Amino acid sequence: MIDVTKFGKVAVVCGGFSTEREVSLNSGKAVLNALLSKGVDAHQFDPKQTDISKLREFDRVFNVLHGTFGEDGGLQGVLDGFNIPYTGSGVLASAIAMDKFRCRLIWQGFNLPNVPYVVLHDDSDFAAVEQQFGLPLFVKPAAEGSSVGVTMVENAGDLAKIYPTLKQYHGAILAEKAITGGEYACALVGGETLPSIRIIPTGKFYDYEAKYLRDDTTYQCPSDLTSEQEREMGELAKKAFDALGGRGWARVDFLKSDDGTLYLLEINTVPGMTDHSLVPMAAQARGVGLADLCVQILAQTLTA
Repeated sequence: MIDVTKFGKVAVVCGGFSTEREVSLNSGKAVLNALLSKGVDAHQFDPKQTDISKLREFDRVFNVLHGTFGEDGGLQGVLDGFNIPYTGSGVLASAIAMDKFRCRLIWQGFNLPNVPYVVLHDDSDFAAVEQQFGLPLFVKPAAEGSSVGVTMVENAGDLAKIYPTLKQYHGAILAEKAITGGEYACALVGGETLPSIRIIPTGKFYDYEAKYLRDDTTYQCPSDLTSEQEREMGELAKKAFDALGGRGWARVDFLKSDDGTLYLLEINTVPGMTDHSLVPMAAQARGVGLADLCVQILAQTLTA
């Protein structure tokens, strides 16, 4: 049993300035209420509303600041400077995980299976990319989360038209082969994997709307994976996390091909904690409610 008084005064950092502000506020509200229900002295902290230096008044931080600054190593660097313990990965792992392109370069170095992709540039041969991957394919900004900017290209010639619209976002722009055998998530908490989740959107793919606004997305937890595939996914998730030097908790997303091959898609070092989010769903499948999950994640700051 964890003595919650050891946590001291806890800032639940959420909101911020990124494209994921609203999602982050929802995650923050859920985490705050969960911690308060367990008797933790927790307080919401929105960097858009309060000067970041005020974090010095807290003993530790539960970070659910999704996107830019919260998930890319920025906040982590500030907290390291303040010598304040915080949930999740440190500066380097956070920064690499947020940049899908550089994350994949590291995974490639460890011979981990990546979704086939190319980096697009202004002078790319877009028609050749469409031929290489076939249609449909996906195009996305490398350093955004919550599927912001992710677009399915279905018609020949559309990649060249869509590419300029993504230059407003962060990071390189990636074109990816469509892997159509299923989308999955595997959560890691304290070095342990939770049951995988298969995500079945009603629309064409698992976009921002399907993640946060619609109620018709189907989540299978436990998923339809065989026990061998479940074991393989868990091992790949741990290897992918360890390759980046991650710590604490994360969610690793996968695609499965029609022949059953698993491919790493991306890793989220500050996963969502809303009522649509996958980590709480996976924990619930293990009989762990949101409040206990939040305390478990926060407890990792006592030994970090």
